[in-house]
Amino acid sequence: MVAATRAIRAATGAPSGEGRAASGRRTARPTAPGAVGRAEAPEPGENPRPDQDPAPGQGPRPVGEGVGRPREGGRDRSRPRGEQPSGPRGEPGGRGGGAGRSAGEPTGAPVPPQAAGERSPAGGPARSAHPPQPGESGELAAARQAGGDRLRFIGAATRRIARGIDLDEIVLGLCRATVPTFADAILVYLRDPLPVGDERPTGPVVLRLRRTDRIPEEPDTNGVRMPVLPAQPDLGPAMGGSAAELAEVRPGGPLAEVLRGVRPLFGEAQAARTALPELLGADTRLPGGHRVVLAPLRGRRRVIGAAVFLRTPDRPAFEPDDLLVAAQLATHTALGVDKAVLYGREAYIADALQRTMLPDSLPQPTGVRLASRYLPAAETARVGGDWYDAIPLPGSRVALVVGDVMGHSMTSAAIMGQLRTTAQTLAGLDLPPQEVLHHLDEQAQRLGSDRMATCLYAVYDPVAHRIVIANAGHPPPVMLHRGGRAEVLRVPAGAPIGVGGVDFEAVELDAPAGATLVLYTDGLVESRIRDVWTGIEQLRERLTETARLTGPNPPPLEPLCDEVLDMLGPGDRDDDIALLAARFDGIAPSDVAYWYLDPKAQTAGQARRLARRALSRWGLEELTDQLELLVSEVVTNAVRYAERPITLRLLRTDVLRCEVGDDVPQLPRLRQARPSDEGGRGLYLVNRMTRRWGATRLSMGKVVWFELSMPPGAGRG
Repeated sequence: MVAATRAIRAATGAPSGEGRAASGRRTARPTAPGAVGRAEAPEPGENPRPDQDPAPGQGPRPVGEGVGRPREGGRDRSRPRGEQPSGPRGEPGGRGGGAGRSAGEPTGAPVPPQAAGERSPAGGPARSAHPPQPGESGELAAARQAGGDRLRFIGAATRRIARGIDLDEIVLGLCRATVPTFADAILVYLRDPLPVGDERPTGPVVLRLRRTDRIPEEPDTNGVRMPVLPAQPDLGPAMGGSAAELAEVRPGGPLAEVLRGVRPLFGEAQAARTALPELLGADTRLPGGHRVVLAPLRGRRRVIGAAVFLRTPDRPAFEPDDLLVAAQLATHTALGVDKAVLYGREAYIADALQRTMLPDSLPQPTGVRLASRYLPAAETARVGGDWYDAIPLPGSRVALVVGDVMGHSMTSAAIMGQLRTTAQTLAGLDLPPQEVLHHLDEQAQRLGSDRMATCLYAVYDPVAHRIVIANAGHPPPVMLHRGGRAEVLRVPAGAPIGVGGVDFEAVELDAPAGATLVLYTDGLVESRIRDVWTGIEQLRERLTETARLTGPNPPPLEPLCDEVLDMLGPGDRDDDIALLAARFDGIAPSDVAYWYLDPKAQTAGQARRLARRALSRWGLEELTDQLELLVSEVVTNAVRYAERPITLRLLRTDVLRCEVGDDVPQLPRLRQARPSDEGGRGLYLVNRMTRRWGATRLSMGKVVWFELSMPPGAGRG
């Protein structure tokens, strides 16, 4: 009896009891005869009731039949105590419809000895959940108990289904709630793909087997048959073999008609007999009698699948009231699936929004290597206001940006996207860092009075090995030097963006080769269990410990980011986290050639000679003809309109980069020259002969640049 009670309670999710202890301690109430699903009492104020009538053609509901009806082999409460009907073999209680079931099965098994009024193993009388009322016949008492047991089972099952959030949890909850308490096996089919909201899917309706569950053929070591965990289409020999995994619903076919009718049907009904082979496959053998129930799953707007409940021949068949139970289970499951699909779509939209707000990939500018990480605050808050960015600037420089908008909502993410776009536009104008923050502050005030954000903007020059940083209320960056020393940079904090009426100050610091600058948001260093300065000190110590592992060489960037995130412990994830790490390689002075040229007619020839000498010094004579032609075209265009000296710079890195600057702000545009035009073909040659090229507007002019691929075997000396 204890094993059977445990099996029932395990199937319905209710706590189990161990009977009355030897000390006389009161334990869980034993299960009454035939009480299927009585493992969990209703919550306070909960009174679930079936709200569907039997399907047409099924006849009136017999009194006392249903989930909680006493089974054959159990004591008939209308008989005097001690009188038990003889079974088919002349034995008291007989085997009846429950023959062959193990002692631990909760449904269809012989009635345990603890019937109403009998003694429990501990010596006390077993209490009934529904004691007979004065003057009430045994048949009416059994009917009342059966109805109560059915309601309790439906309440426990629907609560278990409702606990699921995602699709798999909901379907698993249905399987665990019904097997083995209500059925010996279950198959759950869902539409593939599942429709979302009001969208109208096109094409044929296809049902895919999402999950099955059944009682295994062999009992476990304790003699209790429990439902199997994995989703397998094999139902076992006793349940008809294997079922089809895909079923196409033909318009106007028998399966389509059953799904449109919504009401559950017995497998022997005329409509179900033709629909089940279309769903499960023509070769599937199903139990006879009322041992199969086909229940359509209808969501808020359309049918989204079907559930098939089966019972083995050694268990009592389903009764008309079981159709009401199946209808309730199908309705709650379908609504839960709809909820999970909508939740999944919202999560997908949030993820897509966050991905579009952040860089798809970081650029690889000359003289610096970059790595980044982003973590949302939690699974339930997939979007936030943290962002990072790396923006290439003229002169091989790069702008490093990290910011944090207040809040963790779609509004915060939208504001973050606008501020990030504004920062990219301002960076393209090559404004000083403090000016960029000033314009971001004005933009935040235009977006609203409560649009607050912090931001740190830094510009790294690999030629000068210097970095200029401006801060707007953001945590200070940490510099990890080549020798392993981590230093918190002293940068004026400033006021957050959106305050208005404040000035921002920029500082210029050394950025030696091999050093690593770590930019982050406050979610990395601040939480409910530690303040921001304690977190910054822990970050500095973690960087120092990581650098010791690699000795004199700086640690690789990607593992370094992972080590930094590992400093987060339980309770530290209160906010989004954006992390940007920059390794400064710099460009050696020997790899840079720089000249000032007067805007004269002879300047183009002078530029060709200087470029030829630089290539000879670097051992890149193979690029001489190509570089001379391109330099001549770009310098000629600059000389034509410039009034001040122009600049010519060559950089040798993994590519050969040429930069020509002048004081004219108009950017050149590539166009197709007409046959009668005398000019306009210079940029066309640059576009066809270079690896890539571009033009960037400066505060006092512009820079036109292009890159050439290094010849095979060429290296940096």
